[in-house]
Amino acid sequence: MPTPHSLNQYPWWKYLLIGLIMLWGLIFALPNLFGEDPAVQISGARVNITIDAAFQNRVAALLDADKLPHRRLELEADRLLIRFADPEEQLKAADILKDRLGRDYIVALNLASAAPGFLRAMGLNPMYLGLDLRGGVHFMMQVDMDATIKQVEDSYVDEIRVQLRTDKIQYSSVGRAGSGGIQVEFKDAAERDKAAQLLRKNLSNLQSTAAGPLTLKFTLSEREIKEKRDFALQQNITTLRNRVNELGVAEPIIQQQGVDRIVVQLPGVQDTARAKEILGATATLEFRLADEENDWNQAAATGRAPLESRLYKDRNGRPVLLKKRVMLTGDSIVDASSGIDQQNGGPTVFVSLDGKGAKRFEDATKDNIGKRMGVVFIENKTETKRVGDEMKKTTYTVEEVINVATIRDRLGRRFQITGLDSTREARDLALLLRAGALVSPIEIIEERTVGPSAGKENIAQGFRAAAIALLVIAGFMTWRYKNFGMIATAALAANVVLLIAALSMLQATLTLPGIAGIVLTMGMAVDANVLIYERIREELRNGNSPQAAIHAGFDRAFDTILDSNLTTLIAAIMLFGFGTGPIKGFAVTLSIGIVTSMFTAVTGSRALVNLIYGGRKLQTLSV
Repeated sequence: MPTPHSLNQYPWWKYLLIGLIMLWGLIFALPNLFGEDPAVQISGARVNITIDAAFQNRVAALLDADKLPHRRLELEADRLLIRFADPEEQLKAADILKDRLGRDYIVALNLASAAPGFLRAMGLNPMYLGLDLRGGVHFMMQVDMDATIKQVEDSYVDEIRVQLRTDKIQYSSVGRAGSGGIQVEFKDAAERDKAAQLLRKNLSNLQSTAAGPLTLKFTLSEREIKEKRDFALQQNITTLRNRVNELGVAEPIIQQQGVDRIVVQLPGVQDTARAKEILGATATLEFRLADEENDWNQAAATGRAPLESRLYKDRNGRPVLLKKRVMLTGDSIVDASSGIDQQNGGPTVFVSLDGKGAKRFEDATKDNIGKRMGVVFIENKTETKRVGDEMKKTTYTVEEVINVATIRDRLGRRFQITGLDSTREARDLALLLRAGALVSPIEIIEERTVGPSAGKENIAQGFRAAAIALLVIAGFMTWRYKNFGMIATAALAANVVLLIAALSMLQATLTLPGIAGIVLTMGMAVDANVLIYERIREELRNGNSPQAAIHAGFDRAFDTILDSNLTTLIAAIMLFGFGTGPIKGFAVTLSIGIVTSMFTAVTGSRALVNLIYGGRKLQTLSV
């Protein structure tokens, strides 16, 4: 049975373990002390754009020519980071570099950690701050609803053509009407009547009218138009959310605004250029047969493509003639993953199709074995430039053939795309396709980077609230529990350090509600000490010795502390699971704070009590 003098002593390894945990906390929390520098980040718009030392010297020369002071340039993997002393210089440099470097490079505003190089080399980074504290990237995106209806009508054009051919009904032409809808012209009235009966039966969603003696016009109903537009908007929101999830951005806000706009906010992002590259690239694929009958170089020289073909260029600028008819589009893709081609060892993307797409692709390829097929990668991009005192936006489409290969066998539900330049390009393409093809093109009509100045007041108020809370709690605990109160204050400070370290290690995003969670955690942390100290007082009043009272106080209060913290943790987990945005930020800090407070308020404070009072003969306790 332990003697009163040996009750409150830890073995040396426990003190060592607690010390190592606190050292870990201090190291991971350290980067948060250095703040951030306003920076401009430059990366290649395409994977074949090289960011190297020569490019760094070129950018430095551009900055020196315009007399723009900067702290330093840092070459990091495939991007260049330029640090500045204040945001005004950062904004000026971004405008100049966008204009001078052109569309081959993505120039984006950023905030870079000002922590010393050795900390960053160790992989230690500060915790992210949310849009309300640090700023971030804000996108307003416009969904092209006209293109949505055009795509639906184009699909009906192909379907009508197939049905007429299947039933051997003679027609002159099938195409979209200039005023909207699908127009079908026939050679005689009998064929027209047969077609009208057939199409009304098989395509009941279309409304048909006579547009001439031998012409039928089919239009979408108002109900179907609304359904298609609503579906396009919701599907694009889902696609963007999947892309953001692939980027690993914490607490994104992606929501509908109005009938045809989507708001995307990425608080606390580090690599804004990467986010812009992935979100801004409204990419999809088209699979088309190659034109084998005509000379590609001659078409490029004259600038005129044959009637049934379109002229493209591949990644090296060489001309490619492809048929106008699309065999398959990206909206049939349900999964995509990058890998290595077993035959040539090059990067490849493995693509899986849905049932309808697989059937269509199989039918299209089985009749064209031995022919070549091109894969067209299509991106819609928006470029913003300052012209005088105004910002001008221009929209342009990039279409390039990433692969032309011979169809060796019928292609079904799963196939692969080869001919990519690098493994990173394969990963990016797989990401875009796996996240889902955009049902309708979207355009970034507003792009805003919220700088740190917008959140300075919020940061100051949040820091002030946390500091006042800490001081008031420390003053009350010291007044109420004397020496033990100071021990509780030291444990509370250790809890804040561990909480910040955990947020930094997890790269979680701290928002204003998150700061509220930290302040609440402070109160809950000392609540555990209050329970322990009141129990010690009760044991002393019952006539127990000081050492026995300390031992009983910590041991008998533990179950109550565990139960109260566990119920709060369950509530925090529910908030995180069912909440969104700021609510999740509050839940994250509260959950981590509960875990760290259990360690500091119970184990940490007891270790300090044992160091100070353990093994001593005590007559009284300052509690």
